[in-house]
Amino acid sequence: MGAGHSHTEGLTATTAAGRHKTRLYIALALTTSFMLLEVAGGLWTGSLALLADAAHMLTDAGGLALALFAIWFSQRPATPASTYGYVRSEILSALANAVVLLLLTIYILYEAFWRFFEPPEIIGGPMLVVAVAGLVVNLISMRLLAGGSKESLNVKGAYFEVLADMLGSLGVIVAAIVVMLTGWNVVDPIVGAGIGLFIVPRTWILLKSAIHILMEGVPPEIDISLVEKRLMAIEGVEGVHDLHVWSITSGIDAMSCHLVIGDIRNARASLAAAQAAMNKDFGLVHSTIQVEDRDFRATEPETRF
Repeated sequence: MGAGHSHTEGLTATTAAGRHKTRLYIALALTTSFMLLEVAGGLWTGSLALLADAAHMLTDAGGLALALFAIWFSQRPATPASTYGYVRSEILSALANAVVLLLLTIYILYEAFWRFFEPPEIIGGPMLVVAVAGLVVNLISMRLLAGGSKESLNVKGAYFEVLADMLGSLGVIVAAIVVMLTGWNVVDPIVGAGIGLFIVPRTWILLKSAIHILMEGVPPEIDISLVEKRLMAIEGVEGVHDLHVWSITSGIDAMSCHLVIGDIRNARASLAAAQAAMNKDFGLVHSTIQVEDRDFRATEPETRF
């Protein structure tokens, strides 16, 4: 006897990223508008730090657009070939953001290395004005995305990009002031390299989280040994096997398992107790549980999973 809850209908409505779609749109509009100004400012002043910040703005805009596309795409209904629908496209979006940020960091560090030997002339005044404006835009965008970053890996990726830009803007402000007061242009590639290095560990965390979900690893907030113990504590349950817990996308976890019970006549009660325990104790509302007796368990082949 088994019980399966597909819950594919309505999955997209409950995705964490989808709840923050409007904020993502506003952040995208702000980022795209200022990015054009920052690129122009970087070319005018000759500042690598400003261009590095502009490049991060470009990835921000791309990341936000990709996040919004993933939300739109994830709202497509489930099909016989894609029974979960397309909600996992949000995780692919987060993975793409992480890869782009790492590649961009490599380029910035490469450019900074050569500028240590031949630092170009920097126009400090306009560089400072553009950096201050960029700081304001980034702070607004961070405020918009802060809440969603705690719920959605997709929004978290966008938030990390904006955070890196905010710190980049601070670095550019410092570099501009140093250039204006001392004329020491080497500070510009130093700040540019610093912006690139700052984002590496955070991007690496994002990359690992996305890969962990795509590999259907156990969600970090769930201890699967505790899940097994809770199931074994249900009256009449004699064994648990083929237990799996994974994330479909950010904020939507699922589990499946087989329960061996002593008296198959109690299957309905055991099943209800198991599903209630998963929901109450672990927040696992999407559960598929097969209930079987000892004789049926003895006929099942052993599997690796």
